[in-house]
Amino acid sequence: MATDYDLIVVGAGIAGSSLAHSMAADGARVLVLEAETEFKDRIRGEVLTPWGVAEARALGLEEALHAAGAQSLRWLNQYMGPQQIERRDFPATTPTRTPLYTFYHPRMQTALLEAARARGAEIKRGVMVSQVEPGTPPRITYRKGGQGETGELTAGLVVVSDGRNSHFRRLPGFEVRVESHTLCIAGVLLEQTSVPEDAFHMFTNPACGEITVFAPEGGGRARVYLCFWKEMKPRFQGSADVARLLADLTWTGVAQEYFREARQAGPLATFEGADTWVEHPYGNNVALLGDAAASNDPAWGQGLSLALRSARSLRDALQRTSNWQVAGDEYAREQSAFYTKVRTVAGWFREFFLEQGAAADARRAQALPLIAQDGTRVPDLLFSGPDIPISTNAQSRFYGTDKAVAAAM
Repeated sequence: MATDYDLIVVGAGIAGSSLAHSMAADGARVLVLEAETEFKDRIRGEVLTPWGVAEARALGLEEALHAAGAQSLRWLNQYMGPQQIERRDFPATTPTRTPLYTFYHPRMQTALLEAARARGAEIKRGVMVSQVEPGTPPRITYRKGGQGETGELTAGLVVVSDGRNSHFRRLPGFEVRVESHTLCIAGVLLEQTSVPEDAFHMFTNPACGEITVFAPEGGGRARVYLCFWKEMKPRFQGSADVARLLADLTWTGVAQEYFREARQAGPLATFEGADTWVEHPYGNNVALLGDAAASNDPAWGQGLSLALRSARSLRDALQRTSNWQVAGDEYAREQSAFYTKVRTVAGWFREFFLEQGAAADARRAQALPLIAQDGTRVPDLLFSGPDIPISTNAQSRFYGTDKAVAAAM
């Protein structure tokens, strides 16, 4: 059946542009529709973990990463409260032998979209997609400009990649799931900081159930994130709350030094972190991609890596067979498997490091001395990726309950 395009991608985020880049390079007729005429800072993810860097390389995007000014961070400086507990060399200790990257998100979006255009994808910006209609072929209805161009287009496959708030994932046949935890994340871009620029800085404070991250982007700029329980403090929103945010980082022991001369360089906002996902993100010639398929709690920095893995998984499935319906189902199964693995391990981290109360304190008191003796007790999936093996007793080793059970026998 003749269609206008082989592939229509709705949304030019990291995942959608990455897929368009690969498929256009493979000879497919690709159209990307993007609502924004200019990408803006919305405090989206700007950390690409080492396993995500490997995904970008597998997609042939390394040149675009560098074009967007990606900052390569070799080291992890990890702290428990103000005490540094680890300085980790990522290329020496991860299976992919890759560093961690940071970058300014709007610049990265632009670079990836232009890379897709250079490979032959057609790009239309300022286009609002009002309807996605699954079928054979699937059909989209769009509007360009206020009262401008409208129309319908068909494709062999429609890929919805319009973010974690996508309303198209509620199409019939997609089962949407939502976690119920109340962890929130606030973020702001600062300039004129003195954050050391060779490392990704991660501070955990179990005493108050908070995590903060300082992610340098070069030239004295750094993205600062604070993860906290919704019930514990008011949200941070707007410029007036920047001083309160920085004051709340006193427990790190370095905030005053790093941010003494800092100035706000982007918006400050707070987002709720509960995971949202679709069990099988493909049906009737429509596939969900990136955050539209599954969004992980941003506290653990997996979003961009998951987006690139999602794009690579769908690309590989489409390139393996000419039957794209078969490919769509294969992609959906693989997407569900690796996302479930990430969500599960991230949930262990949230429970172990951030939960409050006597039981949580006792769990940490039991496990932390064992972890100090053997760091392999902590699953390394968040930096090494979902392809590493996770044993059936991984959670009990992490929590130290394997020792408690053994002692009772």
